[in-house]
Parts: sequence; structure tokens; C-alpha cells
Amino acid sequence: PNHKSSEFFYKMEKLNIQNYIHFSFDLWLTLIKSHKEFKPKRNILFKNFFDIKSTQEQVNQAIRYYDVLCTKISEKTGKHIDRNEIYLLILSQLGKDISKIDNVTLEEFSQETEQLFLKYKPELIYPNISNLFKKIKNENKTISILSNTAFILGKTLHKVLSEYELSLYFSFEIYSDELGLAKPNSEIFQILYEKVNQIKPVDKQKIIHIGDNQIADYNGAKNAGLQAHLLTS
Repeated sequence: PNHKSSEFFYKMEKLNIQNYIHFSFDLWLTLIKSHKEFKPKRNILFKNFFDIKSTQEQVNQAIRYYDVLCTKISEKTGKHIDRNEIYLLILSQLGKDISKIDNVTLEEFSQETEQLFLKYKPELIYPNISNLFKKIKNENKTISILSNTAFILGKTLHKVLSEYELSLYFSFEIYSDELGLAKPNSEIFQILYEKVNQIKPVDKQKIIHIGDNQIADYNGAKNAGLQAHLLTS
């Protein structure tokens, strides 16, 4: 863990943080990664909750397939896909009559999933990332989150960041489910820019977005006129 934090610090130092006034961070696979037990337990819950007759492996494959597919679609369209739509696609693929599944049932499942998610909360990729955030804040610079979401909503991710005592470093958090927009859409980066300028006037070239996805994070920020840094493993 300390090695990872040092490596991340090194990558950030290579950026020369003196060149920027605001730092926007992606969340998934940039700052956090899924707990190893969450997805398997979520998939079992999905099968049991909706009384799906398919095998557990078939359920796992269907969830993974539509998760990846909808991510690709969002990257193409720049639009957020509602999680209930994804659930219904998966359920239909697995042979369920979705005309008999109402929004109340979907919400009940989502609530159980959130409880499971918070029990097996995501892990910090860089456990000492707060050291970097403190350094940025001490130089009177600002930080925010800009993250696409799918099954887990932004309000739930905020709870995780609060539990890790990281949310206090962020001037604001932007999540695709709250706007109906998704990276790499230039509109969501424009919203980032406007929110930064509500704090203080900042030129686009002084705002950098940091993430792990070439299309959503790097290309999206660059196409919107912001600076970008791609984190690679």
C-alpha cells in the first residue's frame, strides 16, 4: 500500500502540480476499486431476489455483459444509462417477464444492494491518498470528483468517500446519474469548469482531470479544452 501511494505521488509530481489550480479526479479504478467480495455477493442477491432460474454462472455473465455494454454505450453517446434500465435488460436476458417487475421492486433490490455495497465497501487504491490531497489544499488549490456511475449511485459513493474521510477535501462531486450525462460528453466537463469558476475564476488550461480511462477521462477532458492526465497501471 505505501509503495502504491508513493508511486501515485511520483506520477503526480511528474505533472508538476504547480501548473494547475484545480484537480478533478475520476473515482473508479483511479481512487477506489471494488471490494473482492461485493460483486459475487451482489450477483447471488440478484439471482435470489428476482427468483431467476438460470445458473449462477449465467447470471454472473449476463450482469457482466450488460455492465460492459452500457459503459461502452455511455462512452459513445455521452448519456447516463439509468441503473433500472440495466437491471431490466439483464432480467429480460435471463428469461424474466419484465412487464411484471415494477419500480417498487427494483427500488427494494437497489436498497439491499446499497446495504451490501456499504458492508463490502470499495477499497482505496492508494491508502495514503489523503497526503496528496492535503498538499494540494495547503497550496490553496481545489479538488473535485467527476465520475460515471452505473449500478451504484453518486449519493452512495459519497457515503464511501465520507467513511474514508476524503469527502472533506472535495469542493464538489459530480456523478453521471445526477445529471443524465456521462464522460466523455463535453457538457459534463463544461459543468465541471463552471463549478470551479463558481469558487474562483480559473482558466480551462489550469484545470486538470485525472483518470484511468483513455476515452472517458483523457479524451473527454482534452476535447472539452481542459488538461488531462491518464493513470496507467
